[in-house]
Amino acid sequence: MLGYIRFADNLSAWVGKAFAWLIIVMAFGVGYEVFVRYALNSPTAWALDVSFIMYGTLFMMGGAYTLSKNGHVRGDFIYRTWSPRTQAKVDLTLYFIFFFPGVLALILTGWKYGVRSWGYGEVSVNSPAGIPIYQFKMVIVAAGVLLLFQGIAQVMRCIYCIRTGDWLASLDGDDVEETEVLLMRQADSQNTHEDQLADTETTAKDR
Repeated sequence: MLGYIRFADNLSAWVGKAFAWLIIVMAFGVGYEVFVRYALNSPTAWALDVSFIMYGTLFMMGGAYTLSKNGHVRGDFIYRTWSPRTQAKVDLTLYFIFFFPGVLALILTGWKYGVRSWGYGEVSVNSPAGIPIYQFKMVIVAAGVLLLFQGIAQVMRCIYCIRTGDWLASLDGDDVEETEVLLMRQADSQNTHEDQLADTETTAKDR
């Protein structure tokens, strides 16, 4: 169980971090378009397509990594009040009711669209450049497969939590953290430091 979770976490992290570099390509394309459009009065025919393709690919291929880091949106104002075992039981149920059917539909439908797009060499209709986009349709399938692998790992996490009462942390390291969690840790650290100073001052006065 732990071996598979580690494999899925590492795979999702590697893919997510690799595709994160697309943000540089997207930023360059948009920046270049702004410059030539407004400074040189010579807009490009491909910048809009580049921004769509890069953003869509980045968004899709980062989904499994976000899932491994527990970063998708949920009703935290209710969820956080539950015990870890209750959270795990609810998550486990919802994975089978909603997550896996949705991901399987994404893979099957994405495959149908991708194969059809490859068949007639689909190009973008958003600009006169006619940039080929059939290869990017297969990103839907790749993203769905990655989500499926990571979803299985998340189910194993739920089972582990139900057995032990504690959530298993991400096994590839905590390189991503919500701002709220970071601020709370800093506040706790500051409070602890202030308490230590107060204890030191009290001890000094007693002497």
